[in-house]
Amino acid sequence: MAVLKRRVPMHSLRYFLSMVGLFSKPGLLPWYARNPPGWSKLFLGTVCKGDFTHVIATKYRKGQKSLKKSSHLGPLDGSWQEPVINGYRNKSTFSVNRGPDGNPKTVGYYLGTWRDGNIVCVQSNHLKNIPEKHSQVAQFYEVFLRQSPMEPCLVFHEGGYWRELIVRTNSQGHTMAIITFHPQELSQEELHDQKEIVKEFFIKGPGAACDLTSLYFQESTMTRCSHQQSPFELLFGEPYIFEELLSLKIRISPDAFFQINTAGAEMLYRTVGELAGVNSDTILLDICCGTGVIGLSLAQHTSQVLGIELVEQAVEDARWTAAFNGITNSEFHTGRAEKILPGLLKSKEDGQSIVAVVNPARAGLHYKVVQAIRNCRAIRRLVFVSCKLHGETTRNVIELCCPPNPAKKLLGEPFVLQQAVPVDLFPHTPHCELVLLFTR
Repeated sequence: MAVLKRRVPMHSLRYFLSMVGLFSKPGLLPWYARNPPGWSKLFLGTVCKGDFTHVIATKYRKGQKSLKKSSHLGPLDGSWQEPVINGYRNKSTFSVNRGPDGNPKTVGYYLGTWRDGNIVCVQSNHLKNIPEKHSQVAQFYEVFLRQSPMEPCLVFHEGGYWRELIVRTNSQGHTMAIITFHPQELSQEELHDQKEIVKEFFIKGPGAACDLTSLYFQESTMTRCSHQQSPFELLFGEPYIFEELLSLKIRISPDAFFQINTAGAEMLYRTVGELAGVNSDTILLDICCGTGVIGLSLAQHTSQVLGIELVEQAVEDARWTAAFNGITNSEFHTGRAEKILPGLLKSKEDGQSIVAVVNPARAGLHYKVVQAIRNCRAIRRLVFVSCKLHGETTRNVIELCCPPNPAKKLLGEPFVLQQAVPVDLFPHTPHCELVLLFTR
């Protein structure tokens, strides 16, 4: 088994775990578990030493599936090899701003702080986690900007047009580029002209060297716009990018969430599958499901998969993936989890066991989602995937594990944190995914 260890600051993890009783004295918190069963030896063997043990699955190799289909995803048996730590990102978002030389048409990442007023935009070539293909597309976008008479949009109220670039790639080398553009007061005819110019640059001009599979254009007057707020317009190429993961062929739309480390995602989802412990009598509830990979990878082992996702295109991707892979026991709902979940749980709470999986953004779960999970007696097992160990995740965990609190409408039996498994999806950064198992 190939493993990768490195020293990381422990203050945020220790703080988080102390809030749920792991580093507290027995009895200090009412929901403290003195001898919780099933502790991960991997986790306990490293966290007290100040180390994480990071495991990344073998990189998917072109022309073959990385994992053979099996009757079950777990347990993790040490069959992975060669951790992927360089150029692993399948999605990169590049900013446009002033470079070290003062040129406002520089494409890359910010260095410095807004507070100190020393922000500059630097190219990504030096970053080990960015693939060469992503940097290549960014460099050609910079070439395009510097020959364009249209100014970049650095600050919305100061005008300008050209904004971010997003590059997505898959294991087969297919490349999708998405250009964000502030339309300001341009007419539809002027907008059409700019779209044609950038299209020509990447089809017949210098940008053709990037060999893009598809190029999207989004008009955006805000920092971020969803497809519903401002549609992604396909200028040329294929509308989707596809990936193969855990024996599934997955469709990914321009704005759909998909874990940025494909090889690491296999390890993450296998870990979730092991901890979920589903069986043929289980309903798997996949909250914040993105393209539905977690639920669909476990569908054959459950009676039903219920997914909830805010991004409509991601839900359409999940439904396509289910249909393409012959999965008939899945159901995906579009909208805010806090609005959909209470009614969905009420309709399903008929004595059948429910296992919930949540994979929220950094902002954590909405309070009403935690409330619905806590008050649903059928949910006895919860797998929480966190990309941020402190802040809102800490609040979520406290609400899940605290004694019943009628004032906050937390009436159900409290959960107990049983296992915590770190999976390093972000080599060369201080960040780490943490998979938490709660039971009651």
